[in-house]
Order: sequence, then C-alpha cells, then structure tokens
Amino acid sequence: MKLLVTGAAGFIGFHLSRRLLERGDEVVGLDNVNDYYDPQLKEDRVEMLRDYDDFVFERIDLADGEGMERVFDTHDFDRVVHLAAQAGVRYSLTNPEVYIESNLAGFGNILEGCRHQEVDHLVYASSSSVYGANTSMPFSVQDNVDHPVSLYAATKKSNELMAHSYASLYDLPVTGLRFFTVYGPWGRPDMALFLFTDAMLKGEPIDVYNYGDMSRDFTYIDDIIEGVVRVTDNVAAPNPQWSGDSPDASTSYAPYRLYNIGNNSPVPLMEMIETLEECLGIEAEKNFMPMQPGDVKATYADVEALIDDVDFRPDTPLSEGIASFVAWYREYYDR
Repeated sequence: MKLLVTGAAGFIGFHLSRRLLERGDEVVGLDNVNDYYDPQLKEDRVEMLRDYDDFVFERIDLADGEGMERVFDTHDFDRVVHLAAQAGVRYSLTNPEVYIESNLAGFGNILEGCRHQEVDHLVYASSSSVYGANTSMPFSVQDNVDHPVSLYAATKKSNELMAHSYASLYDLPVTGLRFFTVYGPWGRPDMALFLFTDAMLKGEPIDVYNYGDMSRDFTYIDDIIEGVVRVTDNVAAPNPQWSGDSPDASTSYAPYRLYNIGNNSPVPLMEMIETLEECLGIEAEKNFMPMQPGDVKATYADVEALIDDVDFRPDTPLSEGIASFVAWYREYYDR
C-alpha cells in the first residue's frame, strides 16, 4: 500500500513510518518541522527514514491549502494516517492561534484531500485530553466528552466531529485514535518523562504538579504503533446496530470509529518518578507545585473496543518502557 503519514518527523509519526516501511509499504511522510521543540531531533528522525527506498518526504504546513492540494494531486494514496498537530496542553494557553490553524484548518485540508482522492481509510490522532472534566474511570469511547478543559482538547474533539461529518456526507471511512500518554525512545522533549530525565541528569530539580497526586495511563510507543497499524488495516465500517434513539458515540450509521489506545493500567506519578530514579541511579530533587490550568488529575483507558475489533491490548510494563527510553536518551545525547 501507499500511505500518507502526516507528522512523520514527530515522535509517533516517525515510529509508524518506520514500521510501515519495514513491512513493505510505500510512505510519503509530511511535516513542517516547526520549532515547538528541538527541530534537530525531528530532522534526525527524518534522516533515518530517508534510508528507506520507499520513503518520500514532503516539508509542508498542514494549513497550506495549495501545498496540501498539490501533495494529494502528486501522490495516489491508499490510506492516510494523520498524526500531525500542534500538541501540548499548556502551550495552548499562550498560543491558541497555532492550534486553530494547525488542528482545525489543517485537519480540514486533510479531510478534503481524502474526500477528493477517495482514499480507502483515514486514521487520525485524537487524544485522551478530550475526556476533560470526566472523572468516571476508566474512560470509555462511549462516554460523553463535551467538557474539554483546554483548547488543545477542544480542537481534538472538533476533529472527531469533523471526521464524522465527512464519513456521513461522503462515505469516507474514518477512525479516530485517542492516545494515552505516549512515551519511549525518540520521545517528545515537552513530555514529563523526557523533562524529568533531562533535569535529573543535569542535577536540576523536577517540577511535580498537583504535589504528586496524579496518575497517567502511560503507553509505550511500540504498543501505540501496533494499535495504529492494526486499526489502519481494519477499515472503518458502519455499525448496523447503531440507533439514533440511543446513539453510541464510538460508532455510527456512517463508516466511523473511535478507539482508545492506552495501557489500561494507570500509574501514580510518584511511582513513575521512582521507576525513573531506579533506571538512572539518581534521586530526583522534587519541586512540588499546584495543578496547572488545563491539566487533569488522572487518565485511564478502557480498551475493550480495541480488543474486540483488532484483537490488541497494550501491555508493556512501565519499568521496561522507561528503561528503553533511558537507554536511548543516554546514547542519543551521549550522557
């Protein structure tokens, strides 16, 4: 197959592109390589992908309508995996316009390209952040998610609504994936595990929000990629049992699906820090701070739909995943 992977210079996009290329697919990777975090890390990921004969890189911004139209006119895609977005909850508090441009206008360009090219399946990244003010655990794709607590979360919820409209209007098969706290080698520098590791190796304190009273459903990158690949191969189809009288939020009369991809096993933040301390052989100096605006106390993924439809449950233990991340970090940064 020939696939477009947006965000190919990013953490998940890089790993997904490499996995698809290794199984024999053709991949067009698209990314604008912005400076939200260290562009050199992104460039190094792309350089690794260039080693594959069946990889083509397009350096384009999602919000560039003419550029996106050219990409779809130039290539004939079987499927599209849309991972590019402006990420980060806290960044959305100070730079809201970037989220509107990339996550809404950019996603609109993806939907239009897929519609006109009649791609077999569009898979796109949503986020566990859409659960917002929900406190009933575990979070289910059948839950109402109309109470986001950050603009980032609101844009991801908007993506799900936009995708459904295209599935309904144009019979475009679409699947949204709500990722839960992804970590691992080549990870994002703005995520807690990366920030903590960097600070601890420099002998600096780490910022621990909500005074450590938080938990996350940490999900290892290899599990995320396995889930994405299986879902991409399983084209979304209408649910014949769907009823407008009691609508299921995760399916539809249209070819539309939503899945959580999480470890289904939330870990207290302090336990994560202890595990990292063991891997590094360093005790962290902790700067305890209050909860930050837009943040949530806990996340916990219900993955029953993923198990039922593609027979997959993420299960990498946190200790194993953190050890892999630390090994990569030490090698990449020579520390």
